[in-house]
Amino acid sequence: MSDRLYTVLLYSDDPQVRDRMRLAVGTRPAADLHVEFTEAASYGECVRLVDDYEIDLMLLDGEATPAGGIGIARQIKDDRTDAPPTCVVIARAADRWLAAYAEVDATLVHPLDPVTTGATVAELLRRHAGAGRAA
Repeated sequence: MSDRLYTVLLYSDDPQVRDRMRLAVGTRPAADLHVEFTEAASYGECVRLVDDYEIDLMLLDGEATPAGGIGIARQIKDDRTDAPPTCVVIARAADRWLAAYAEVDATLVHPLDPVTTGATVAELLRRHAGAGRAA
């Protein structure tokens, strides 16, 4: 698993939020994982990237507008049988029920804690790789 470079899609309409997400994950969320990032600022960009590239994980801003990460997660899960794992960053822990309804694989809460964020991303990447997508 350590030789594989994983691609994480960061989605938010706010470039500062995408920067905070990138910093919280880092390029090495765990000693055995290497990550590169691609970014989307709109629903259309997000869908295009998922359609055109092998995205290993989507990290979506649940507070983005006009399309929130929870809605995008649900739409992509509904439209694709091979949707990548999804983690949505929410502002209120109480919104976890909505994320669960959208079939989100994990949630994180703003402001992002780098230790929790890295551990969550690493777990999702390992679980997804174990399901057969690892090189």
